[in-house]
Amino acid sequence: MRLHSGAAGISERDGFLAWRALSPAHEAAAQEAEALWHGLGTAGERVREDGKAGRGRITRRAFMTGGVIAAFGLGATLSGPLRRRMLADYSTGVGEAREVVLPNGSRAWLNSSTGLALDYSGARRGIRLLEGQALFTVMPDPARPFVVAAANGWTRAVGTVFDVDMRAESVAVTVVEGVVAVGIDGGPPDGTTMGADQTVRYDLGGITSPQNVDASMATAWRRGKLIFNRRPLEDVVSELRRHTHTQIVIAGSSLKALEVTGVFDLNDPQSVLETIEQTLPVRVLRLPLLNVIL
Repeated sequence: MRLHSGAAGISERDGFLAWRALSPAHEAAAQEAEALWHGLGTAGERVREDGKAGRGRITRRAFMTGGVIAAFGLGATLSGPLRRRMLADYSTGVGEAREVVLPNGSRAWLNSSTGLALDYSGARRGIRLLEGQALFTVMPDPARPFVVAAANGWTRAVGTVFDVDMRAESVAVTVVEGVVAVGIDGGPPDGTTMGADQTVRYDLGGITSPQNVDASMATAWRRGKLIFNRRPLEDVVSELRRHTHTQIVIAGSSLKALEVTGVFDLNDPQSVLETIEQTLPVRVLRLPLLNVIL
C-alpha cells in the first residue's frame, strides 16, 4: 500500500524488489499482496488518492485498529493464512505449533492457526492475539505490565503463565501460574482477578466469574493432545478447525451444547469426529472440503 500510495521513494521501491528476490517465499508473499491490492478495485483507488493528498503512511497499527479494514471491507478477505501473514509479527499455519521469544525475554507458545502482533511501548508490553490460541510465560517487570488484547477484552499480568484461547463465540483465559486480571473493553479498569487453575470466558455480552479448572488439561495442546471433559460441541469444533484444512460446520444451534469427553491425538483430528459420531446423537456428512455435523 505504501508503494501504491505515491509517497514511496526510489530507495523503498528498490528495497522491495531486493526483498522479494531473496527467496521464493518472499516472491509468493509479494504476489499475494499484489493480487489482494488489485482485487480491491475502486477502494484501492481511493486510498491511492488519499495517499497523494495527505502524504499519509498506512501502517500495521492502522490495520489493527480496524479503520483501514472497515474502509476496504476486508473483514472477510483478511482471514486465515493471508490475514496472519499480513497483520501478525508471529504466526503458525494449520497443524503447526511453535515457541517464540518476545522482546524482554517473555515467551509465547503458539497453537495451530494462530497470529500475534506486537504493540510494545514505554509504559507496557502489549500483544494482540489476532486469532488462535497462545500460552504466555511472562518475565516479571512491575513497571511494564504485560497485556494481551483479544477480541473485545484484555488480560494483564506482571509475571505469570497463562493461556488465551480465541474461540468461535468467546475468548477463554486460563491461568497456569501466578495471578492475572481479565477485563472487557468499557468494563471496570481493574478487571477480574484470578489465580492458578482458574479460567474465565468473555464475549460481547460480558465476562463470567472465575471457575476452577485443571490448567494442564486446557493446555494439553502443547503436549500434542486434545482433552475434553464435558466440553460443548461448539468448543470442540472450534478447536478442531485450527488443526485441519477441512471446514467443519454444526448444522443446527441445538447441537452446539452437546457435551464431548475424551483424549485425542492432535495429529488425527478426524478421530474426534468419529468419536462424536459414535457417542452423540449426530452424524457427520463428509464432503471433500467440508464436514457437516447433523
